[in-house]
Amino acid sequence: MTDVGQAVTAAFREEWGRVLAAVARSTGDLDLAEDCAQEAFAVALRTWERDGVPARPGAWLTTTARNCALDRLRRRKVEAEKVAVAARLTERLTSAAGDPAAGAVDGGGGPGDGWAAPGAEDPDGDLLRLVFTCCHPALPLEGRVALTLRSLTGMTTAQVARAFLVPETTMAQRLTRAKRKIRSAGIAFRVPPPELLHDRVSAVLAVLYVLFTEGYDAWAEPVDEVAGAEARRALADDAVRVARLVARLLPDEPEARGLLALLLLQHARRRARVSTGAEAVPRTLEEQDRSLWRRDEIGEGLTVLDDALAARRAGPYQVQAAIAALHARAASADATDWAEIEALYDVLAGMTRSPVVALNRAVAVGMSRGPEAGLAALDDVASAPELAAYHLLPAMRADLLRRAGRTAEAAVEYRRALGQVDREGDRRFLQRRLADLGHADGPAGHSGHVGEPAV
Repeated sequence: MTDVGQAVTAAFREEWGRVLAAVARSTGDLDLAEDCAQEAFAVALRTWERDGVPARPGAWLTTTARNCALDRLRRRKVEAEKVAVAARLTERLTSAAGDPAAGAVDGGGGPGDGWAAPGAEDPDGDLLRLVFTCCHPALPLEGRVALTLRSLTGMTTAQVARAFLVPETTMAQRLTRAKRKIRSAGIAFRVPPPELLHDRVSAVLAVLYVLFTEGYDAWAEPVDEVAGAEARRALADDAVRVARLVARLLPDEPEARGLLALLLLQHARRRARVSTGAEAVPRTLEEQDRSLWRRDEIGEGLTVLDDALAARRAGPYQVQAAIAALHARAASADATDWAEIEALYDVLAGMTRSPVVALNRAVAVGMSRGPEAGLAALDDVASAPELAAYHLLPAMRADLLRRAGRTAEAAVEYRRALGQVDREGDRRFLQRRLADLGHADGPAGHSGHVGEPAV
């Protein structure tokens, strides 16, 4: 690759979101903004070879994309005026003769009508507007996740489709519906007003967490044997990158930093999640080789978490990050402070009222006070309707039964969990557990993921 090619590639990686956001804010048209941003990078490949790489590539690309959008809007206006003129002339010819006013043509405004003046340069503000637009709660969740990924990372529709293991046509329709909803619902490219900001920030963070989870789960899959696993793994990197951006753009929102800390602390463990032997099998936190954990990412995550907690406005992501931090700080599985983790789950359960959180708390109780206590805590939540088909309920019960020495009962629960998963990594994990108990493996079912324990 030439020096210019490398410069354009670097600019695409660093500036795509800002260029797109600036044009989207000015035009209110995300499709037009995408087309013009792409054209700006294509023009850069030709022009920078001749004139050299500009001192401020992002500003150059933004100006070029805006000019492209302005030209297209002017052409649209001219075409619309031509149609209007033709319609009026037709009307004139068919109207009553002799009326001097019948054929009057109003030329309208100048060629720039409909163009919102860019105003002062505010690339961070434009990015923030784009984030809130892509994550607007009026859009379906799958559309929010796909649109955020495409708009903020510059991934093509085909790349996004591969990452989510769906046909390109399906992803294209998903993106088109999301953009159409933005237009039809009149969703503005703006930061929400103060009275809506908290709920809208929560919606943004939820999208990023879904995006990260999709990628992080793929690190518990045998990448050489599961189609699309490599592309899905990259989603976790993208989610961390966008979370960094959102945390920087929302300095007064400690939950944004809490989410970033959580993602960093979890992502640091990615290379230890699967065994490196002949058959790749997911490893629990207890089994992982902690020398494979990324200490630089753990250090960053701990620093970000401390900064978030200093605001003294704790939220669910900060509490989850604090739990992940206890795992990260433990030199070994035996050194984990399970009593503190149980206490943090008590706090998290009070914040969320989530049966999944209560399930995770039951595991912490089992590790802190013994498996029988954990089973009792699990029984307290097992009747929740939300957990009726949740594969981690039998998987966690099986693990507690195994630790209590009740192996026959554990085998029954492992088989029940096997009936609710379809990911290869999950299947291998549960089959290995059954083999360790001296039981044959069970049937595979329809959905779910085991991976690391959620605690």
